[in-house]
Amino acid sequence: MKFTLKIWRQKNQSDPGRFVTYRVDGISPDASFLEMLDVLNDNLVRAGDDPVAYDHDCREGICGSCGMMINGRAHGMGRGMATCDVRMRMFEEGAELTVEPWRAKPFPVIKDLIVDRRAFDRIMQAGGFVSVKTNAAPEANAVLVPKRNAEEAMDAAACIGCGACVAACPNSSAMLFVAAKVSQLALLPQGRVEAKERVMRMLAQMDKEGFGACSNNYACEAECPKEISITHIARMNREYLKALL
Repeated sequence: MKFTLKIWRQKNQSDPGRFVTYRVDGISPDASFLEMLDVLNDNLVRAGDDPVAYDHDCREGICGSCGMMINGRAHGMGRGMATCDVRMRMFEEGAELTVEPWRAKPFPVIKDLIVDRRAFDRIMQAGGFVSVKTNAAPEANAVLVPKRNAEEAMDAAACIGCGACVAACPNSSAMLFVAAKVSQLALLPQGRVEAKERVMRMLAQMDKEGFGACSNNYACEAECPKEISITHIARMNREYLKALL
């Protein structure tokens, strides 16, 4: 297969950046999007040009570091997929693909398709943890957790912090990410001890980082590679109101 790629190239944060057009040929339909970029970079290196910089790690849809916009969609085509899960057979032969980094002020571009997502780390450091000293691990059945709560907590904990929710949101809101991290602890007894402080601190840090407000656009849920439900946002809002009261 062959494709025309319009890729955002930016040397650093101070560089204005621009789209550069490349053409690749001989791509296997079974190749992942990242493998196709590997072929492009190999061609660029052979030609003495600077390869396209992009994040990746597991290449199994687990870590979320491969996030990028493909034809205006976070992570590209398909639902419940990270960029590394996208296969080239999903695109038409000879298609033109526009590839760019996450577009959000709290995610400044480091180089090309790589953005600085440390804002998420700072939100987690503000309250996304349990600080109670547990000493030795307790007996698994000693703390009873309703099955529904356990399943919902696991669904929330599936969030990989890729930033697709922010990139897809017209307001660059991080509400889905923060809500998932609040929910995974708020639903479990171990997390109830610090529930009030947690939600207040994490939301305060989210605002400090410059993320926008949620306007129920639903784009975050639609583009989330782990299909995190926006019902977690409702739970976080309830947690916040209880904390205020």
